[in-house]
Amino acid sequence: MTNIQTSKIYDLEERTLQFSKNIALYIKILPRTISNIEYGRQLIRASGSVGANYIEANESLSKKDFVMRIKICRKEAKESAYWLRLIVETNDDKVTEAGMKYLKEAIELKKIFSAILQKSK
Repeated sequence: MTNIQTSKIYDLEERTLQFSKNIALYIKILPRTISNIEYGRQLIRASGSVGANYIEANESLSKKDFVMRIKICRKEAKESAYWLRLIVETNDDKVTEAGMKYLKEAIELKKIFSAILQKSK
C-alpha cells in the first residue's frame, strides 16, 4: 500500500466520504421494490449526513459546537445502520452479502464517533 492509500484509510473525512459513495453504489444494485426505494432514499440521506456533519465538526467555532456535530455524526451512522439492517433482512443473499459489509462499516463509524465524544468530555 502506498503512503497516499495508507493515509486515506486513517483520514476520517475520506472514510466517511467513501462510506457515502459506497452506499450510493450499493443502492443501485437493490431490486426496485417499494420498500427498497424508501429504505434506499433514507439510507442515502443518513449516510451522506455522516460525512457532511464531520466536516462541519472540523470547522466548528467552539467545543460545544464540535461535540454537537459529532453527536449528529454518531446519530446518522446509527440511522444508516438501521436502514442497512432493514435492507439486509428483507432481500436475497446477493444484496445481503454486500449490505453486511456496509452495515459493519456503519457500526464501526458509530463506535469511532462515540470514542471521539468520550475523549471530548
